[in-house]
Amino acid sequence: MSAQSPKDLTQSQAREALQRLAHEIAAHDMAYFQDDAPHISDAAYDALKQRHGEIEAQFPDLVDESSPSKRVGAPVKSGFGKIEHGVPMLSLGNAFSAEDVENFVARIRRFLSLDAATPLAFTAEPKIDGLSATLFYEGGKLVQAATRGDGLIGEDILANIKTIAAIPQTLTHSNPIEIRGEVYMSKSGFLTLNESLIEENKPPFANPRNAAAGSLRQLDAGITATRPLSFFAYAQGAGAPPCTRHSAYLKFLSDQGFAINPLTQVCESTQALLAAHRDLEAARANLDYDIDGIVYKVDDLSLQDRLGFRTREPRWAIAHKFSALKAQTRLESIDVQVGRTGALTPVARLTPVNVGGVLVSNATLHNGDEIARKDIRVGDQVEIQRAGDVIPQVLRVLDADRPGRAARFHLPQTCPVCGSPARADGDDVVVRCQGGLICAAQVRERLKHFVSRHGLDIDGLGEKQIELFADKGWVRNFADIFRLPERAQDIQDLDGFGPKAVENLIAAIEVSKTAPLDRFLFGLGIRHLGRRTAQLLARHYGQADKWYAAMLALDKSDEVASLRALDGIGEALIASLSDFFADERNRGIVADVLNLSRPTDVAAKIGEGPFSGKTLVFTGSLSTMTRDEAKARAEAAGAKVSGSISAKTDYLIVGEKAGSKAKKAAGLGVEILTETAYEEMLLRS
Repeated sequence: MSAQSPKDLTQSQAREALQRLAHEIAAHDMAYFQDDAPHISDAAYDALKQRHGEIEAQFPDLVDESSPSKRVGAPVKSGFGKIEHGVPMLSLGNAFSAEDVENFVARIRRFLSLDAATPLAFTAEPKIDGLSATLFYEGGKLVQAATRGDGLIGEDILANIKTIAAIPQTLTHSNPIEIRGEVYMSKSGFLTLNESLIEENKPPFANPRNAAAGSLRQLDAGITATRPLSFFAYAQGAGAPPCTRHSAYLKFLSDQGFAINPLTQVCESTQALLAAHRDLEAARANLDYDIDGIVYKVDDLSLQDRLGFRTREPRWAIAHKFSALKAQTRLESIDVQVGRTGALTPVARLTPVNVGGVLVSNATLHNGDEIARKDIRVGDQVEIQRAGDVIPQVLRVLDADRPGRAARFHLPQTCPVCGSPARADGDDVVVRCQGGLICAAQVRERLKHFVSRHGLDIDGLGEKQIELFADKGWVRNFADIFRLPERAQDIQDLDGFGPKAVENLIAAIEVSKTAPLDRFLFGLGIRHLGRRTAQLLARHYGQADKWYAAMLALDKSDEVASLRALDGIGEALIASLSDFFADERNRGIVADVLNLSRPTDVAAKIGEGPFSGKTLVFTGSLSTMTRDEAKARAEAAGAKVSGSISAKTDYLIVGEKAGSKAKKAAGLGVEILTETAYEEMLLRS
């Protein structure tokens, strides 16, 4: 049933509708701008705003100062400093059709009293789907950076912005200047980041926009530094250079070292604007970054000044949105896949449908809670979307009211592969098979992980080969990888394996026997044991035999206390290691692997200097370097960095707002260093 036309509403109905829409829009603003976790698609949000605006236009006496039409973004998130924008960061009005664009151009001509024969140029720029940021430079140096926030006050993100390589730290332009643009994450960077998060048993991001926003708004800039963020500059704030056209300003930004979008063009007519929109929408799926439309701006800056602003948007610019990459199809079945850590993941099998140039036949359903929330059932007609133009997902059911629907779907309580119990522990929404290494699905995924790029990195032994050898019964656990050379002739008899290929495979397996200890540990695929924590454990124990002996002693409080003292090792990992090595089968397999391989020891980085062989602890906020950088420099100088104070601690380095560690260190007689003193000692190392 279509919504009632605003013209047919009574005053009372209009007031009620505006209140309801304002409440709903405000909730979505908080989810998008502050939590970086939108609940609905951009198109659905735009529809709410459009409906609200249409009712206000029909009932202007109901418009008040709290209206969403007078608001931009959402209040800043706690944890960041606040920065007031000298020039407000307003949002853009939207166009959804050719008629909307024609009306936009006509309004500008009327406002400026320009007839149809007078030239009027626009820039047409891809609308990047990321997070808006503004940068301040004084004397050519980057001195301040902020998010959009609510348009008037943003979040201080200077430390995080400085970690983005695409943003120049210095300019040749020496006058004070404010430069605005979009922080975004490429699709390829997004996929790589999600792969690493999954490897570390952390939840992946839903799409590149969420990944960019969540990465930029980390309270720890060290985390931001590890994320593949990029930046397109596209707008001016205060202190603009003496340009007469926006296109010239973009050239200035490029000369200063900023990336400007190469697909930006100048258009001399409405027809040229619409052609640019068509061309960019057609090219959208092949770009390595997400765009959700194209922004038209009057190119002449003096005309921009004359046009000015409405309450929350400029008169001289508009965003022409693309249609969402969505489609409708039938959900034919729901399969349950079992991953490396035992996670049961429901996957929708769909009647194949074209979505943005890609034929989609499968879509993620995330977990049982998500299926229940959307009430997704086999046989339903569903709307799907390529989230972030990358990962297909089911958005909603379209025919939930039809008679004879299938029963509600529930994840099984036993593993569909090995029959072991399957359950969700504690607050975890993910149901996991409890079979461990007796589960063939988990074993295969763990074997693939073991030989992967960040594991042993065995050239010529990838996912397809693991599947093939597992089908043959040649690899059932990690140790069997090192026994494959015994089957050289059998492998050579298979299609696709000539003598040279087998020779290379055997050589690669031999090399992998001496892989660095941290890669070996990561390759075991123990839950919560990611690449970073594998490096910490390898550095702590130094040798595989020492590590294995310590794992067998995790039932002793001293060994657990030793792990807890390592900065970066949490209770979840300790519990996971304890559970893994409590299983006799796991202990036997690891022992077998260590009998067949010789992981390379991690040599202690002890050189000459004041920190050689010393144990350091950091507390408080450091002003001249990130915590990660400080730790890395300490370790490079031969120190061991711990997360807790004990009698074995040699130095406590204190930054601003140091907490209880300083008091405890003083009580134990541990020497306390300021950040400045620590840096001076580092220089002598």
